[in-house]
Amino acid sequence: MQPMNKFFIILFHTFFTKLKSKSFIVSTLITAVIIVGIANIDRIFEAFESGGAADRTVSVVEEGDQGFADRIRTEAEALGISTDDAGGLTPGEAEEMISNGDLEAALIVSADASGLPQAVYKAPSIADERTAETLRQAVQTVKEEVAASRIGIDEQTLEQVYAPVNFTAEAVSDTARSQEELDQARFLVNALVVVIYFSVLAYGNMIAMEVAAEKTSRVMEILVSSVSPVKQMFAKIFGIALLGITQYILIITVGLISVAGNAERGGYTEVIAAEIPVGLLVYAFIFFLLGYLFYATISAVLGSLVSRTEEVNIVITPLTLIVVVAFLISMFGINAPESPIITGTSYIPFFTPMVMFLRVGMTDLPVWELAAGMGIMVISIVLLALAGARIYKGGVLMYGKVSSIKDIRQALAISKKEQ
Repeated sequence: MQPMNKFFIILFHTFFTKLKSKSFIVSTLITAVIIVGIANIDRIFEAFESGGAADRTVSVVEEGDQGFADRIRTEAEALGISTDDAGGLTPGEAEEMISNGDLEAALIVSADASGLPQAVYKAPSIADERTAETLRQAVQTVKEEVAASRIGIDEQTLEQVYAPVNFTAEAVSDTARSQEELDQARFLVNALVVVIYFSVLAYGNMIAMEVAAEKTSRVMEILVSSVSPVKQMFAKIFGIALLGITQYILIITVGLISVAGNAERGGYTEVIAAEIPVGLLVYAFIFFLLGYLFYATISAVLGSLVSRTEEVNIVITPLTLIVVVAFLISMFGINAPESPIITGTSYIPFFTPMVMFLRVGMTDLPVWELAAGMGIMVISIVLLALAGARIYKGGVLMYGKVSSIKDIRQALAISKKEQ
């Protein structure tokens, strides 16, 4: 059998075995449901709010005749609260009617010691904080208007005081990104960072588990004698990569369909559904691929050192912590992509896939820096493949409890003997 045939046999065996596994099917379905939920988050909130306390009609009752009730009702209606006039009732009568179910809720309006409006919201339950907060805003607005009128400030002047300031940010450089491009890049960078983070945790652990499981069954000894360790290791890495691509294609397809169906609703969906520069998508794929190969190679080597699948988490934990650090650096750096810490860590292979892409997406990065980051990753992957293949070949023939870094030296020694 030709060596390349053996490579593809291992690759597709790994791919189809994991593709048919319950864990893959369940995780894909759960992730797809979460994506659909995120894309329809506005509708979900509306579904929870509709038909509940948020749909109550609030009866406004005024103690005295200051004329606050009508103004508060106008403000509340503008904020989306349904109200009616219950001026003929006393506060005690309104509270009794609420207890009997004749009124849904009531807002008791009166004047404080300074003659300014104050109010008490009464309802069968005050668990719905949104209604109470909206009514508070309405009362606050009327209070400000009344206070302003007393000192001679008309409503037009008051509106000018509280109107948002006109402020825009413009880049002087012709190559700098616009605000729209930055919003698109920020979304894509966040998405890629999250994808790399979970990919390393999920697929890295999957590769290590796959190697450990075959080693436990002693199949590895036969494979090592018939297939070179480099081909065997990368066959598993690319097999899991193919699985990951399949899963992400399914998830992204569901996400795009959900986002396209909600783009007309505005808000964050406009940013997601907007046309993203093709170049940015290409860089996203490149750094995702480099990051996957880097971390997957380490995971395969670590998986070869254990004798039982139960020990995989022990050897993977340090790598997981490094990924968490890279994730946190990227998240904190999204609003300060030009800081020295971000620049420095973007050249460290463990952080480069996330942090360098962050810089590519958010800044006008010189070509030489981009090339340097990719070069560092390629060289690191090649060195890991060469050193990892030797450790892998010896590690899969080691049996016993993983103890320390000495296991790597032992694996190298066994590999030399096998040559």
